Amino acid sequence: MGSANQSSTGRKARIEEMRRAEQARERRNRILVVLAGVVVAGGLVAGGVVLVRSQSDGGDTAASDSSGKGRFVTGKDGVKTWQGKLSRNHVAKAVKYASQPPVGGDHNQVWMNCNGDVYTKELNNTNAVHSLEHGAVWVTYNADAEKADVDALAAKVKKTPYTLMSPVDDQKDPIMLSAWGHQRTVTGASDPDVDSFFEKFVQGEQTPEPGAACTNGLSQ
Repeated sequence: MGSANQSSTGRKARIEEMRRAEQARERRNRILVVLAGVVVAGGLVAGGVVLVRSQSDGGDTAASDSSGKGRFVTGKDGVKTWQGKLSRNHVAKAVKYASQPPVGGDHNQVWMNCNGDVYTKELNNTNAVHSLEHGAVWVTYNADAEKADVDALAAKVKKTPYTLMSPVDDQKDPIMLSAWGHQRTVTGASDPDVDSFFEKFVQGEQTPEPGAACTNGLSQ
């Protein structure tokens, strides 16, 4: 019992720390926006246009998440880990991912907000994958999921920074959890593997861009 309480306390402290860090990033972002406006007013608009054009040109070469090379390997804990390269290019076109939901690969340059955001409609995979790159855990469900489980998971997500939730109609299992390069199925909201996955992968070691923002992106 003591160990479980310590784990819960540690998780709450970690979440609170991430929430403070996110608030600090938001303050820095507001300052940067103001400074950027001053720079643009100073006559550097042309440079910004060139940069945006360069990013858009790169988006015309959409690729799969693994260039066709890679596969999932399931560990003893039931978590599937992608064995293979997960590219991280910013693209403007749709991407053909190797799994549904995807666990990484080329993605849109704008992420979905993932500060405990619960979406009621399907997301664009390319935006959600960018959230995974920032260290978010993505909770997804289809029509076979029990409403009670969906509601309970939504409540958990809303309390947890660096998470997001949405329906994915064509996923093979009712409830799935995804992080960058990792994925698993759970039986419901009370499945202990939910907490285990959150503990390990919310801003976990797999994160390509630890500390990157989960706000100021897209929201439905």
